[in-house]
Amino acid sequence: MLLRFSIALGTMAMLLRAAICAQADEPVNFETEIAPIFVQHCVRCHSPENKKGELSLATFNDLKANEYVVPGQPEESYLLEVVSPVDGEPPAMPKEGDPLSANEVALLHRWISAGADWPDEVRLEPPVVSDLNWWSLKPIVLPPIPQVNASHPIDAFINAKLAQQKLVPMETADPLILIRRVTFDLTGLPPTPEEIDAFVEENNANPEKAWSALVGRLLESPAFGEKWARHWLDVARYAETHGYDKDKLRLNAWPYRDYVIRSFNDDKPYTRFVEEQIAGDVLFSDEPDGVLGLGFLAAGPWDFIGHWEVGEAKLDGRIAKHLDRDEMISAVFNVFMSTTIQCAQCHHHKFDPLRMEDYYRLHAVFAAVDRADRIYDGLSPEDQRQRQSLLAEINALQDEQERLNTRSQRTVAAGVSGIDRRIAQLSSEFGTTPQPQYGYHSQIEKTPSVAKWVQVDLGEPQPIKQINLIPAFDTFNDIGAGFGFPVRYRVEGSNDPSFANGDVQLLLDATDTDQKNPLAHSVAIETEDTASRYLRVTATKLAQRRDDFIFALGELQAIHAETGENVALKADVTALDSIESGERWGRRNLTDGIYYKEVSNPEAAQELAELKSKRAAIVRKLKPPEVDERLAEIKQSLQPLSAKFKQLPAGELVYAATTHFPRGSRFVATQGKPRPIHFLHRGDMKAPGERMFPGAPILWNDAAQEFFDQPDYNEGEARAQLARYLTDRNNPLLWRSIANRIWQWTFGAPLVGTPNDFGRMGMQPTHPELLDYLAVRLRDDPDQSLKSLVRLLMTSQAYRRAGTFHEANAAADAGNAFLWRFQRRRLTAEEFRDSFLFVAGALQLDQRGGPSFQDFVIEKPAHSPHYEYHLHDPEDPAAHRRSIYRFVVRSQPQPMLTTLDCPDPSISAPYRDESTTALQALTQWNNRLVEVMSRRFAERLEQEAPADIDGRIDYACRIAFGRTPTESEREVMAELLNSQGSAMLGRVLMNASPFIYVE
Repeated sequence: MLLRFSIALGTMAMLLRAAICAQADEPVNFETEIAPIFVQHCVRCHSPENKKGELSLATFNDLKANEYVVPGQPEESYLLEVVSPVDGEPPAMPKEGDPLSANEVALLHRWISAGADWPDEVRLEPPVVSDLNWWSLKPIVLPPIPQVNASHPIDAFINAKLAQQKLVPMETADPLILIRRVTFDLTGLPPTPEEIDAFVEENNANPEKAWSALVGRLLESPAFGEKWARHWLDVARYAETHGYDKDKLRLNAWPYRDYVIRSFNDDKPYTRFVEEQIAGDVLFSDEPDGVLGLGFLAAGPWDFIGHWEVGEAKLDGRIAKHLDRDEMISAVFNVFMSTTIQCAQCHHHKFDPLRMEDYYRLHAVFAAVDRADRIYDGLSPEDQRQRQSLLAEINALQDEQERLNTRSQRTVAAGVSGIDRRIAQLSSEFGTTPQPQYGYHSQIEKTPSVAKWVQVDLGEPQPIKQINLIPAFDTFNDIGAGFGFPVRYRVEGSNDPSFANGDVQLLLDATDTDQKNPLAHSVAIETEDTASRYLRVTATKLAQRRDDFIFALGELQAIHAETGENVALKADVTALDSIESGERWGRRNLTDGIYYKEVSNPEAAQELAELKSKRAAIVRKLKPPEVDERLAEIKQSLQPLSAKFKQLPAGELVYAATTHFPRGSRFVATQGKPRPIHFLHRGDMKAPGERMFPGAPILWNDAAQEFFDQPDYNEGEARAQLARYLTDRNNPLLWRSIANRIWQWTFGAPLVGTPNDFGRMGMQPTHPELLDYLAVRLRDDPDQSLKSLVRLLMTSQAYRRAGTFHEANAAADAGNAFLWRFQRRRLTAEEFRDSFLFVAGALQLDQRGGPSFQDFVIEKPAHSPHYEYHLHDPEDPAAHRRSIYRFVVRSQPQPMLTTLDCPDPSISAPYRDESTTALQALTQWNNRLVEVMSRRFAERLEQEAPADIDGRIDYACRIAFGRTPTESEREVMAELLNSQGSAMLGRVLMNASPFIYVE
């Protein structure tokens, strides 16, 4: 067994100092002198798990394999070349970190000269960060409030830092600025003129009381949840399509969005909010929120092709599952812990105490989980149990069906490979393209037992020797040949169009047993020179399409007994019912002479028929009859189970993490049985190591590392253990992370500039004591109230400061990191959209919750949806709801909002970019919705504003800006109103800085 060699950085430094002092003529000790150099500078990037440049330094054989070292010949050893400076230029290696010192290079030279001795039992490993000596990992204790001239604790921390930095705090902002600022920050909407007037009057009487009352009123507004849920949905990577190639819709994602809004409005305790989103179905199984919260785990992108079409039987499908769990794990730790756990997938985290084992233990936590629709309400416990039981039976049978079919297909494929190659060759050389006229198609039925008929009128009685029924061939969704061909049917001839009198002749009776679908082959019926005018095909058992049943035929031919001609060609067709769908489907298509032919060449057709006959014989020989019998039994068993399942109440659905759902193609539920998770060397699915069991990294003293150590663990309890781990009172990251976010969502910028990364590669807090004060306040609050924390921040003088410029302050702190003034900000994309709808009087504020509105038209929804925003009618009032209720698409995001810095919903977005571009100005001016709302704004002015020019301008500015215009603004607006009208005035106001920016 190899001796694993991994040493702490402090020990390395000591050993290196000893090496430098060593005498040049002394022998070099590999373990004490050379190994520390490799471990400190090289092994992190050159190990079996992270083999950059195809070089590993784990063992001497690894090093020697690429001739980096030639024992006894330092001049021939490439290793020395890459670590030595050349002509004053820094060495090529290491690429990350400091170069080797001259003494270290000299040691390597002496070691190689002496023969490069490396004991066989010594194996080097990358250094593992294990210490918790980092600001974010230290225990949280309540810091003392600085003793400065400030009555509010937040101001005490801020003012102490300002004094330390010799910065002058700005004065309190004007009341008109303050009410607009706080109303946008808490509700995402502008204040109304009436609200402004009331606050100004109260502020004149008692500023503190007026401010406290205003903050309290806004916190209790339902608009608070709508605004603050947007913050959370940004970090939760929420959208309503899957992303990836096909980007299909998630029509039941919206209940999670409404859950987040309600949680903020109800001021749900933070630990409860966290636990519901990890294991709510286990910890709060009797409440809808216990399932709704699991929308968090499922909110990110999902590879439809990898899961649905490929499946876990193939490597690509297993990779899709791995990436799916990685996405969930990353979201949980980035959002709740501000920790980049994903960096430990291929190697130990280079900077933080996160090992690969930790990463794969978390995979085991989510090993049974997938993303799908699941019921959260509307079903009794008994119905739920029955549904689960039926689903388990159905899935088990379908799994067996899949296994049997796959096994048979592999056996058959091996036996007919040569024939299949020749068939493919003929199809390639003589194959035909299906015509748009498919054939006849009945109306759709919910059950297969409804009889359907179609008949052909030959014009007069004709002697018929053969009738050919040619199956339909449908190209839609790769359905192919045999579409809709009846399972049971009969063919009759008569001279009475009603088939009521006694001369009806039964030409074929296939109604006793299910018939095999002929696919691309026609069914030939010998008729013994029957003379009939009408030929009727009656389907007594319809073909199953997906969840319904139909009857379809591509063509009917009637071969004349004497001439051999098809006398049914162009004949009239009648039917019990039919779908008439343009060229594709219609009664006339049954006799139009157009039908699918596999090959165009007669000789090729003959050979093809012979090959298929031969192939069928081989298949019968290779495929054991008991397999067909069992498949038939499964099919028969599935029908009543599926029917019973469909009869159960549907319940209310949310797209969430789940272990039970109906099978879809290759997408199969685990039924709660965890998939085996293995440690992956270098993160390679083809290099599995030992079995891993649920656990989490040790990021604070006494943190649980392993939840289970046996394979029969309960997956729900594993998630519950993770939820408890996250919400542990001693977990410093959870409380610091949310405190930092609350500060950011209140003040516009976080105390820690990397909200999703509190590790050594992230930024450090500007006000660490203040951050810990907020974290402890929230943690120790019996209600764990986020609203209380927001109220605390907003009632500070720091929040109410003016945004005044101060030259000396700006020179010392241009970025306002120490909060000497309030930072001006632009409206977010959603705030801008909601605001111009609001001032135009069009915003549907009473339309809260429920399915999202779609401000696009979907083209090709069945395969790969195209989301066409330019086709949507901007006048549609259904889309005049708040932006939080907009249907969010990943692949084709909303153009206007994206231009205005709306983030990519496929990744956790801890903060919004705030750019200023010409394209934004063009979008805000030319967008069709802005144009429509400008006209609505003009209509509002016509109805509500005074008739005189000054009165109209004052009213318009009070609605749009929250204040009356300056004299210079009034002069420009009066000229604009006189020359261009109210609609143009509205458009200008919606594009003006006082509208777009919050001071």
